[in-house]
This record gives sequence, C-alpha cells and structure tokens, in this order.
Amino acid sequence: MNAALPHPPRPGNTLPASCDVLVVGGGINGAGIARDLAGRGASVLLCEQDDLASHTSSCSTKLIHGGLRYLEHYEFSLVRKALAEREVLLKSAPHIMWPLRFVMPHDPGMRPVWMIRAGLFLYDHLARREVLPGSRTVDLRKHAAGAPLKRGFTKGFVYSDGWVDDARLVVLNALDAAEHGATVLTRWRCTDARRGASAWQVQLQSSAGETHAVTARSLVNAAGPWAAQFLADHAHAAQRKSLRLVKGSHIVVKKLFEHDHAYIFQNPDKRIIFAIPYEGEFTLIGTTDVEHTGAIGAARIDAAETSYLCEQASRYFERSVVPADVVWSYSGVRPLLDDESGDPSAVTRDYSLELDTSQASLLSVWGGKITTFRKLAEEAADALAAPLGLTRGAWTAGCHLPGGDFASKASRDLVADFERFVHALRSRHPERPPALCRRLARSYGSRADALLSQGPGAEVAPGLFESELHHLHRHEWARSAGDVLWRRTKLGLHLTREQRMSVEAWCGAHWGDVAATSPRAATAPAEPSWN
Repeated sequence: MNAALPHPPRPGNTLPASCDVLVVGGGINGAGIARDLAGRGASVLLCEQDDLASHTSSCSTKLIHGGLRYLEHYEFSLVRKALAEREVLLKSAPHIMWPLRFVMPHDPGMRPVWMIRAGLFLYDHLARREVLPGSRTVDLRKHAAGAPLKRGFTKGFVYSDGWVDDARLVVLNALDAAEHGATVLTRWRCTDARRGASAWQVQLQSSAGETHAVTARSLVNAAGPWAAQFLADHAHAAQRKSLRLVKGSHIVVKKLFEHDHAYIFQNPDKRIIFAIPYEGEFTLIGTTDVEHTGAIGAARIDAAETSYLCEQASRYFERSVVPADVVWSYSGVRPLLDDESGDPSAVTRDYSLELDTSQASLLSVWGGKITTFRKLAEEAADALAAPLGLTRGAWTAGCHLPGGDFASKASRDLVADFERFVHALRSRHPERPPALCRRLARSYGSRADALLSQGPGAEVAPGLFESELHHLHRHEWARSAGDVLWRRTKLGLHLTREQRMSVEAWCGAHWGDVAATSPRAATAPAEPSWN
C-alpha cells in the first residue's frame, strides 16, 4: 500500500524562495518534465495559471497511439517513437490507460487496400510489441463491429492502439513529481522572469492576487499554446521557433454501438475521425483541425465543426448523427511546431526542445503529442542535467505512475490484470457499491483501497462522496467543482444540471469561491447541452 500523499503547499507559508528548476505550465509536458527532474534529485517548482490539464491536455482524443495517418506524411521517426512509447505508458498506469482495438471500414473510394495493408504492416513492425496484438482483416458482415455500420461496408481492418484518461495522466505525473519533492502550484501565474548569468529572478502571482518571488537556476517554458507569448511577454527572451495554433474539437453523443472496439473513419478530404466508446454510456467523435486565431484559452467548437463531425460519422453509421444528438463538446488548441504545411492536419505532431545556456539556462518546449510526453520529458531532463549538475540518469521508463503498481511490469494482459484487481478490491470492500469500486479503481488504481477504507461521508451527488472530494482537494489540487467533474473525473457527463450544481455548492462552501478569482476556463469546460 502506498504511503500517505503530500498535501499541496499552502500559499504564503510553504513556497520555496529558490529552486533548481521552475517549470511554467501544468499540462502533460510540464508535469512530465517536473516529475522526471524531481526524480533525478532536482528541486522543482511547477506553476500553472489555471488547473492542471485545464486546456490542451484535457482536450485530446484521449489516445495513446503511434498515429497511423502520419505515415502518409512520411513521419516515420515520429511514428516509431510514439509506437515504442505505447506499451511503456500502458504498463506504467494500467488503471487510466488500456489497450483498444480500432476498426477501419474499407471505403473503395478512399485509400486502396494495398496501401492500407502496407501502412498497417509498418505500424505493426516499426516498434516492438509485447502487449498489443497485431492488425488483421475482418469481414464486417460477420464481425460485431459491422452491425452499426451501413451495409455497404463489408471489409474492415483491425489494429491496436491505446486509450488514456488524459487529464488524470497529467495529475498523476504532477502527483509523482510532488512525491519526489517537487512543489506544484495551480492557479499561480509567472508574471515576470528576469534572466541573470546564473539564475532567474521570477515573480509569481496567484489568482487571488498574492505574489511570491523565486530564484531559479533554470527555467522551463512548457506553456503549450502560450509558449511563444510567454517568452516575449514574461521571460523577455527571443523566440527562435514558430508555433501553429490548431483547434481540435470533439463531440460526445449517446452511445452508437455496444461492442468495445473503436472506429477510425476515412473522410473524402483525406482526413480521418475516430468514434470511440466513452464513459460507458457515450461515443466520442473527433477531431477537427482548424486554424485558431482567437484567444487561446477561449477555444470553443463552432457550428461548422459540429456539422463536419456529424456528417462524416453519418457516412459510416447506419443511424445518422445530427447536431441535436450532441450532449457535450470540447475544444483544445494544439501548439504544433510550424513546418510550413498548408493543411493544418498535415502539420507535424513532433516536438522540438530548445536549450539556451548563454546565461541561466532556458529550455523551451515546442509542439508534441500526449503519447510522446514521457520521452520528451526524459530528453528535457537529459538536456538540463549538465547545467544543473544532476548525476542520476533516466528513470521513468520502468516505473509505475501513482496507483499503477497493481499489475506486474512483465504482464502481457493488462486488461485481465485490471479485472482481477477490481474483483479483489470489491472482495475487500463488500459494503461499497460495485460500480463505485470500479470507478475508483479506474481513477486511483491501487490507491483506491485507502479511499474505500475511509468513512464515505455524505453523498454529494450520485456516486460522489465527501471523502473523495476531500481527497481530491488535499492531494490532487482540486479547487472547484469543474476540477472534479471534468478533469479529476468525468462525472459531469453522468449528472444532471441540478446534481452538478449540488457539487458546485458543496465545493464553494468547503473550498471557497475559486470561480470568483480565476478565469472561467480554469473551472470547467462549457456546460454540456443535454437533449
């Protein structure tokens, strides 16, 4: 059983005056870098202007994947790197990540069979696989995945990738960073960073207006879509690379099929969309690729994107998908490394790390995708090792994230391991509802035992008890109902408006009115539209 978790620092009395590394940005790259560096012995302070994963990192398609379509753009190095990372990640946190089989119905008007087979052969063999099965051809007239599709689709191709709860992945990295000694501050902005020969003089400001000065030997700019803006406006540094901001939007509808496979659909514009089983009762459909020119933190899906996703899904499903079916949507702004591609969907998803040691070291992160975050963090820590004098080498590839240690690293059946764990958890806590045990196992892994062993307290909303809310506040930096309902969990999808308001009222009474002192984007995505 894991030891008690550290509490997030309280503003004003436990914040460090100095650190080896200040990481700006609490998305997946910032949290991953903070974790890796803290595990190598560096003193790390991570600051995030909103909640952890409150923007791009909670708005992905939620896949751990190599990126099959990137092969068409000859991104072999990126695909190989991502494919190699899939199983490393799946084994590190099998409670929030698991294998998923994808079905590609063959449309004769799209890519020819030989091209798809060649792409899948490469996908199967570019990196070693131990957990994930290879691809195969299926007869959709007989396979369960063919039942919800239009009758014209008779042949399909099945291959493997993985699913991830993206927002919890960020939280678990931040939690592991904290357990290795890092300080994690949410709703604190880096308002000014002045560079000296050997250190940065940094000013931080909380959403409540508190200020704190920090001296840092190194600065990591992991601000995602704000990376260029942060350099110019707050770090007073030159920008050597260019980002392309591309909005990706997703819609959620009531579930369109009963089986456990996902779909990848080819569109006439040569793009693809996914239709993925989501939260038991829903289907997630996405994504779009649209140039974003507005405020970064205010990205919202527009009517054209909704129509596009509905129309493309309806080309394949027997039952048409229409905008009125959408119960929730979300949008994120991807900070893509500008490679001068004309088509936003063709812009590389690879990353670049830019290290400047002419004075106190400055490392900027450009681009990236969620599947390669651990490798990116490892390379970032390697780059800073010499300037910081760190002697411990890379360590994260063979380590579990918090809660993931119920399964053996040598396991070849992560799904079966999880089911055995859930069965044992229910046996240890027969007084608790089975559905609650399963949900907590998915969110907290081996640490669900500690939660279930506590008195649950009052039930604030169906399946959400005071004990879990207190845990999320004390140990996972939750500060608002939005943090709980849309990022630490996805309970917001399963609750009525009145039930969500009950959670909001409870959080306001116990934690204070965070919404009054933070941007709206920090507290919750746009409210679901229930039909």
